[in-house]
Amino acid sequence: MLILITGATGLVGKTLLPLLKANGNEIVILTRNPETAGVRLPIDCQIIHWNPLSHTPDLPENIDAVIHLCGEGIADGRWTRKRKQEIYDSRVLSTRNLLNLFSNYKSPPKVFISASAIGYYKNSSQSALDETSPPDDGFLAKVCKDWEAETFKADALGMRTLALRLGVILGHDGGVMAKMLPPFRMGLGGPLGNGEQWMSWIHVRDVAGLIITALENPAYQGPINAVSPYPVTNKEFTNVLAKIIKLPAFFTIPALMLKLLFGEMSCLLLASQNVSSRKAIGLGYKFVYPKLKTALKVICDQVGHKLITEQWVPQPIDQVFEFFSNAKNLETLTPDFLHFKIVKTSHTKIQEGTILDYQLRLHGIPVKWQSKITGWIPGQRFSDQQTRGPYTFWHHTHEFYEARGGTVIRDNVVYKFPGWVPGDILGHNFINKDLEKIFMFRREQIKKLFPPNPKSTHE
Repeated sequence: MLILITGATGLVGKTLLPLLKANGNEIVILTRNPETAGVRLPIDCQIIHWNPLSHTPDLPENIDAVIHLCGEGIADGRWTRKRKQEIYDSRVLSTRNLLNLFSNYKSPPKVFISASAIGYYKNSSQSALDETSPPDDGFLAKVCKDWEAETFKADALGMRTLALRLGVILGHDGGVMAKMLPPFRMGLGGPLGNGEQWMSWIHVRDVAGLIITALENPAYQGPINAVSPYPVTNKEFTNVLAKIIKLPAFFTIPALMLKLLFGEMSCLLLASQNVSSRKAIGLGYKFVYPKLKTALKVICDQVGHKLITEQWVPQPIDQVFEFFSNAKNLETLTPDFLHFKIVKTSHTKIQEGTILDYQLRLHGIPVKWQSKITGWIPGQRFSDQQTRGPYTFWHHTHEFYEARGGTVIRDNVVYKFPGWVPGDILGHNFINKDLEKIFMFRREQIKKLFPPNPKSTHE
């Protein structure tokens, strides 16, 4: 399948893309910023620039399916009038403009899958809400109603269409857990309001699983609630999370305080929505993480952060690996602002057990860094693990594999910041941006160092 995806750099996209690729699908991404998307995407794929509010990109003619995940973050800022318009337009107008791209296609995609949200529904503390339940009349409900109205115009174009009404998505290194875990890890967590409000949640792996299943199963159409079969109250959620991280969580935040802090956006924290997943279960979907305890444990057990990115070059794998096995070439791949220099290596050519000593500057502060090469498999992969340096933990695996007459370079970095939770918050907010800049520079250098062979027919 050739699948077009928007919003691919978000939490769902990063989980979904490797699964789609492993199933043999070909992926095309639409994004506002192709440069940063190249670093943030965990797979090598075609990237096309698209401004969802105004731009008409050139698309391949043979697209089989569309997965539309585009949308400004609902909880990324106080809901000013401007912010609410951005939230609305990024969903409603982007969907309208996306479908307009296919209105003149002789053979439009067979499937159109769009995100939506359980914000569509009224508050409910007792009876479970299903796909036939009436909508609310607040801001989020209007966004969802208008969003789905645009989505289901795909039916008229001959596409099988569905809207996944997403619950609270739980995952590692992003989404609600990125905001919730730091205070809990400092012992400052607790129920929100009276804690009796229902939370209809779903693990990000199950969001990806529903999408993959929906691509192939023609019974998936119309609105479908993407929530776990076992919703919990906010108080239950708090207790389960506290037990998993083995810290108390008794700092209740009163509803009035939340309303003062977040204004209208506080409804995200205080809304009570007991949403049913009966339709998804009836269609045969088997949840990977149906129970909250298992879902949260998998998330909390993961240490640090990850950066996974791939880049294809039109050169043979032996030539590419030879370049990366020369330690001096690291300086070529590192931007000038780091003032990076290799001081000493235990071997002229990288091999198992090689020790490398570097010096660099991070925001003007001189840093000494030492790493050791492990997992050395010539022509396939090797890792460098920090033995002394600025991170609590740093493990960078370099992998190489043949594809499309060239080589895919895969970087898999697992790292942890020093300074306990406050250090992690600061590092995640600031140093991550530096990492993206470093890997963007690296991508551009690799493009220059491994240009297409003039005799090759591959692009």
